[in-house]
Amino acid sequence: MTLALDSKIFGPLFNDPEIAGLFDDEAFLRAMLKVEGALAQVEARLGIIPSSAGEQIADICNNIVLDPRQIGQDTRRDGVPVISVVNALREAVGEEAAPHVHWGATTQDIIDTATVLQIRSVIQILEQRLVPLIHRLADLANCHRTTVMAGRTHGQQALPISFGIKVAGWLAPLLRHKKRLAEQRSGLLQLQFGGAAGTLAALGENGLAVMRGLSQALNLNLPIMPWHNQRDGFCEFAGWLSMLTASLAKMGQDIILLTQNEVGEVMESGGKDRGGSSSMPQKRNPIVSELIIAAARTNASLLSAMHNAMIQEHERATHGWQVEWLTLSQMILLTGGALANALFLAQNININETQMRQNLDRSNYLVLAEAAVQALSKEIPRTKAHALVKQACGVAASENRSLIDVVRQQFGKIAPKNKIDWEALAKPENYLGQTEHFIDSVLEQISDHQQSGGHEEGSSKGPAPCSPGDR
Repeated sequence: MTLALDSKIFGPLFNDPEIAGLFDDEAFLRAMLKVEGALAQVEARLGIIPSSAGEQIADICNNIVLDPRQIGQDTRRDGVPVISVVNALREAVGEEAAPHVHWGATTQDIIDTATVLQIRSVIQILEQRLVPLIHRLADLANCHRTTVMAGRTHGQQALPISFGIKVAGWLAPLLRHKKRLAEQRSGLLQLQFGGAAGTLAALGENGLAVMRGLSQALNLNLPIMPWHNQRDGFCEFAGWLSMLTASLAKMGQDIILLTQNEVGEVMESGGKDRGGSSSMPQKRNPIVSELIIAAARTNASLLSAMHNAMIQEHERATHGWQVEWLTLSQMILLTGGALANALFLAQNININETQMRQNLDRSNYLVLAEAAVQALSKEIPRTKAHALVKQACGVAASENRSLIDVVRQQFGKIAPKNKIDWEALAKPENYLGQTEHFIDSVLEQISDHQQSGGHEEGSSKGPAPCSPGDR
């Protein structure tokens, strides 16, 4: 079996093609060439290298097509790809300009800055992909704000909730993740430029000017110092990737549990050809949710490697940098795939309101036990109310009767003239607490974001009207 993300068989399960295209070998070479070309232009403008050399180097960087296989063969010898790239550039620009290629820079400057350029493109895509997912979940939360189902704690039915508040619970972390990513931008999208040991000594008094000019040319933030051995920016971003996929996997895990035959309250989609079994024709496996969870668990494991990579020796590390090469791009690819799969789930999920109600029927409405205790506590001491309802739960289960009917009968024996509205108590939709308030609070976060200048193209001011497919 080949590496899943590189495999033509397994790759489509976990990959997002657009994001994968930003991290293939050709894209990385283009990013490094962009840095080298910008460096030459800035140094030419400052008079550090001849103008003609700067123009020649920049032109070649914009047009040269390097062979990843050849670069790879050289990298096996050198340990890093930049040496081969620089040699190819020097050969292409000619004898006069060749000495001025890569002037004052070091390998890590080029690779780190190229990686930042790739990450900048990625986070733009991730932010854009979050928008339709957020708004689709908002629509579902709004449409199902009073769709009653069993809330489950420790895997068992607990209290009545609405499907809308469950979806709001999937949505709320995504809003926070979107905000976190915006807050990370400044520290993440920074130029790396420090020369051999992070002092820019090779450029003398021009070092800071080149650093400022290169950050402007590449539209990257200017760091307070080179960060060759300070990897917290990449590590923080890796943490964000892991948290995002974990939140998406929480939705996937809930959906898997709700699709179980014994539950049957949702299906991943209406497509009957999805999730088939090679031996069991009745199966419709929740494969999309499974893929999201697999991505999240893998990211959680890879995150520990990124934390380990932060432990670096002196001014330039011996191995932590290479650990990042093995880890960060894989986390990004997994996150892109998980986000695409989550959007598929949100857009295609089938919600079975009838089954949700029937599951409450089959459990004899034991989810109303707390509601019954609350009602009886207005008539008798709470300890006695709790004991009566607990006994009634056993009777309801053994005799297959509605809990409220049993409680009404037993309580009538000791308080025949009680003032309890038994008909209202028997309806689980009357015991949803502050469900609608919490849903509205989550939805208001979307509106607040838009009003504060974060309006995204294609988004609406609030949840869309409910369509028949949402019910």
